[in-house]
Amino acid sequence: MRKYCKVIRVVVHTQIKVLKKRQKKAHILEIQLNGGTIAEKIAWAREHLEKPVPVNKVFDQDEMIDIIGVTKGKGFKGVTSRWHTKKLPRKTHKGLRKVACIGAWHPSRVGFSIARAGQKGYHHRTEINKKIYRLGQGIHTKDGKVVKNNASTEYDITEKTITPLGGFPHYGEVNQDFVMLRGCCIGPKKRVLTLRKSLLVHTKRKALEKITLKFIDTASKFGHGRFQTHEEKKNFLGPLKKDKETKT
Repeated sequence: MRKYCKVIRVVVHTQIKVLKKRQKKAHILEIQLNGGTIAEKIAWAREHLEKPVPVNKVFDQDEMIDIIGVTKGKGFKGVTSRWHTKKLPRKTHKGLRKVACIGAWHPSRVGFSIARAGQKGYHHRTEINKKIYRLGQGIHTKDGKVVKNNASTEYDITEKTITPLGGFPHYGEVNQDFVMLRGCCIGPKKRVLTLRKSLLVHTKRKALEKITLKFIDTASKFGHGRFQTHEEKKNFLGPLKKDKETKT
């Protein structure tokens, strides 16, 4: 293998059991190893055989990465929703959410660039240049104590976890290592994403600047979100009726 191989790839899978999801089958992906000689790649693959590779060993703080995933599915849509074509006037015969002219007489076929109805969403997409704002460590034990303080900063020293009050909507709690990115992500909640090293050489100040987070909002994302922690909410509301009932 060391003598003849040009490219080394490893087959990896996700740790689906650490997430509280209904799915039990892991996602499998073949990843190419880059950097170093063929012998070094083979040695690295053998060293990490059947061992977890944490996200902070692959990506770095303030790095620009790409996200690969499948977008939210919208089903079969017409041209107005799918291609944002202009609606026809009010009194148009047989509907107005249509394309009036789909081409000339000749060439006697419909061109590929003509807006037509069809599937919208559930497409494979790659979004580039997402900056890593934080590589957070999950809930872990250190010196016999459970450490949950992964959302505090130098300016906000409140001990709090990255999960907002009430959990992330349609997801739940984040107890494992996490990546905080700038911007949005592809697809709905719980859909698997592939993170990739950027293929570009970044020279802009925006890509090279160092990020120092001052505050991470952990208020509820379900309601209006007044409180950052359960203790803050309890101190503001005072003793509740349900607490008295549990004591009695």
